[in-house]
Amino acid sequence: MREHVHTLARSPLAVVEYGLDLAITEWNESAARQLGVPRQEAVGRSIAELLPTPEDEGVWRRLLDEDSGERRLRHPRSDGGHVACAWAHHRVLDPRGASAGVLCIGRDVTSEVEASRRNAEQQAILRALVDNLRIIVWASDGRGVFTYLDGKGLSATGVKPGQLVGRSVFDVYKEHETEGLRRALRGEQLHIISEVNGKPLENWFVPIEDERGEVGAVVGITLDLTESRRAELELRDRLALIERQQLVIRQLSTPILQVWNGVLALPMIGVVDSARTAEVMDSLLQAVVRIQARFALLDLTGVEAVDTKTASYLVDLVRAIRLLGAEGIITGIRPSVAQTVVSLGLDLAEITTLSDLQAGLKHCIGRMVGEERARGGRPLRER
Repeated sequence: MREHVHTLARSPLAVVEYGLDLAITEWNESAARQLGVPRQEAVGRSIAELLPTPEDEGVWRRLLDEDSGERRLRHPRSDGGHVACAWAHHRVLDPRGASAGVLCIGRDVTSEVEASRRNAEQQAILRALVDNLRIIVWASDGRGVFTYLDGKGLSATGVKPGQLVGRSVFDVYKEHETEGLRRALRGEQLHIISEVNGKPLENWFVPIEDERGEVGAVVGITLDLTESRRAELELRDRLALIERQQLVIRQLSTPILQVWNGVLALPMIGVVDSARTAEVMDSLLQAVVRIQARFALLDLTGVEAVDTKTASYLVDLVRAIRLLGAEGIITGIRPSVAQTVVSLGLDLAEITTLSDLQAGLKHCIGRMVGEERARGGRPLRER
């Protein structure tokens, strides 16, 4: 047995031997390189001390009584890292056949263990996604044959996980429904919206190239947009309703009334800002043109305050009415509004201002009666 140990000592594999007292008797160069401990520091020390196994503390002593086998153990290195080894262990027997120690031959499987760990982690992530999100995760080979099909989103399609695996996508779906996969198989990465069996679907296609640079598989995610489309339509309907309601509110807050033949009145209420004034200006000017009005009364009795920009807009509105051949009259100016107009230095000398709407209407009727008399016609009240 000793001759075999000396032969194995030159092996590229780690060779470690220890006795009944767990003291190391053999530690080859491969073990020194693999485990990070020189031979002279290892021989004579307890293997349980030098190679602790946090996952299985008593493993080295148990191996003294076990038959040959293999174990994968993880050991801390002196440099602070860890190494995973696959140990093939054999009991060393004395001339009487009794156990005298254990011979271990180890292979560094750190990269394999790490790859396995990453794979398990990725599988867990994938499992969490397909089990909890309403998506469909699928994959096909380079010919378009399903190799994977899973996801919570399948429940809405009537297809069970894995049901279509082994079948060609081109046999299952219509030609226009498979255009995305055809393009992906040609190497194109896609994100498209399509419709399959009347359902709107959002699709991602990711081609996977093999070592020759050819597309050997396609991985995809499909999201059923039915619910989001329904929610989107509901939201649009609500927004449209809100816009209609706002329009009604605006119309109610700034009603343009024809109070006499050729006379319009615009009673304004509340706080008037520049945005509201701009909207009122457009509506009133259109109304003046539409009915060929002679007078337009802007009644500010219900207006508590205006900003400086709005006051300027009101003066501009009266001037715009004049350009259309009508006369703009402002009635019911409150002291706070008057102060704003004065502070801006706005010239109201050419604008008729009266105390209230009644006075304004009386003024308009009086003007029209006077014009009729001047033309020799009958007074308006006699018509």
